[in-house]
Amino acid sequence: MMTHTSHPARLVVPVSERDHALGPPEAPVTLVEYGDFECPFCGMAYPEIKLIRNRLGNQLRFVYRHFPRPEHAHAKHAAEAAECAAAQGEDKFWAMHDLLFEHQQALDDAHLRQYAGEIGVDLQRFTDDMAQHSYLERVHQDLEGGAHSDVHGTPTFFVNGERYEGGTRASDMYREILKHVGAEARLHRSFTDEVDEASAESFPASDPPGWIPAHA
Repeated sequence: MMTHTSHPARLVVPVSERDHALGPPEAPVTLVEYGDFECPFCGMAYPEIKLIRNRLGNQLRFVYRHFPRPEHAHAKHAAEAAECAAAQGEDKFWAMHDLLFEHQQALDDAHLRQYAGEIGVDLQRFTDDMAQHSYLERVHQDLEGGAHSDVHGTPTFFVNGERYEGGTRASDMYREILKHVGAEARLHRSFTDEVDEASAESFPASDPPGWIPAHA
């Protein structure tokens, strides 16, 4: 069995203005996810991360970075689609981000264009940017940054720059985040019951898990 010490504990590429982020920069906690739009475990994490974000509000800054896995045929194009949307407004990135996770079984190019239409971007510009792979390098930059932080599976999370390697339930991550937030948020313990009810499995990562020790 691998131990936690076999992986670097820190996020190598710090969060900056280039990142896609929800929440204020001054939030006491920054949660970074390296994710893959076609990864089923990222899909499981998606609603639970939204629940945590909604619960903590401005006390949390959430950052999404691309880490499309090679075994997922549509993951890289989906990441490109999110970046093509982002080129037309940061709000378009997050709208596309949500649609991609909510329709993981339909990520072919025709559906990507459909989603672009639904979120209201300039379809001709979107189509041209996709055809020219205008933002593929942006996706590759996230991949390289993740590799430098020894990310392998998705989702992999970092809490205030430290790799999250705790329990696999959303309530476990919430408790970890609360350590960084302050006394007021710690009073909301009932949230752990909410997320436990929402998912008994929570969000295990894939090949190998982002924070679960791998077995030889």
